[in-house]
Amino acid sequence: MIAVVTRPDKRRGRGSATEPSPVKRVALDNALPVFETSDEIVAWLESRGVDGVTGVVVAYGRIIKDPLLSLVPLVNLHFSLLPRWRGAAPVERAILAGDTETGAAIMQIEEGLDTGGVYAVERTRIDDNEDVTTLRSRLGMLGARTLVQLLNQGFPSPAPQQGEPLHADKLGVDDLRIDWTQSAIQIQRVIRLGGAFSSFRGQRLKIHRAEVAPGAGPFGSIIEAGRADVVVACGEGALRLVDVQPEGKKVMSSRDWMNGVKPVVGDTFGADYGASA
Repeated sequence: MIAVVTRPDKRRGRGSATEPSPVKRVALDNALPVFETSDEIVAWLESRGVDGVTGVVVAYGRIIKDPLLSLVPLVNLHFSLLPRWRGAAPVERAILAGDTETGAAIMQIEEGLDTGGVYAVERTRIDDNEDVTTLRSRLGMLGARTLVQLLNQGFPSPAPQQGEPLHADKLGVDDLRIDWTQSAIQIQRVIRLGGAFSSFRGQRLKIHRAEVAPGAGPFGSIIEAGRADVVVACGEGALRLVDVQPEGKKVMSSRDWMNGVKPVVGDTFGADYGASA
C-alpha cells in the first residue's frame, strides 16, 4: 500500500497554467494515489488500516502534527549531521558555514523541529567547489540507499541526537546579495548556493560560478579585465568570474558578458550594496 502526499500544483515558469510537482508527476505515472493535505491521507489510511505502514518524509516543508503523527510511524530523510542544521535549509547553511562534512540522516519524526532520534546517517565530504544542487543530489542518492536498506531490514532503536543544535534558517534575499567586503572564499560559498547577485553599472548581475584567485584592491573593484577573464577584489583575496547572468538575460560565460559591457579595471561591483533588492 503506497500513497503520496505532496504540495498542490503551482505555477512553474512563465504563464498562468499550474503544473504538478515532480513527485506528483512520478506518482501519477505509476498510478499511485496522491493527496495534498494531511487530513486527506489520514482519512485514506483509516479506511484501509495502518498495520505495517511507515510514512517517509522528504523535504515536505511543513510541521507534521496529530492525528497523522500518532497514526503511523514517520521517518524523515534530513540532509545534515543532526543536531547541526535542523530546519529548512541545512545544505545551504552547511556550505555557508564552510562545513567540510555533512550527511544524509534517517530520523524519527516527533513534534519538535528535526529533534527526533536518528536511525542511521551516511556521512560525506563537502567538496570546496561543490554547489548546492550537486551536493543535495548526492545526499539524496546516499539517503535513498540507506532508507531502502532500513525499510527492507527494519529500523533499529533511534539514537538520541548528541551535540549543540544549530538551526538552518531558510535563505532570504540578504543571504544571496554579495557583500564584497567579505573574503573571496566566503563570497564563493554564497555563489555556490545559486542565485547570488550583485550590481554592475546600476543593473543586477547574478553570478553563477566563480573561482578564488590571487589579487588585492579596493573591495568590489575590477583588478583584471583581460580577453576572457574579469577578476574582482574582495575583502580578502579576489574572485575570477566564470558564469554570470545579466538582468533580463540568460546565463552566459564571463567572456560573452565582457564582450557586451566592456568592463575595465577600476569598475566597481555592488556600489549600491545594502539597497533594497
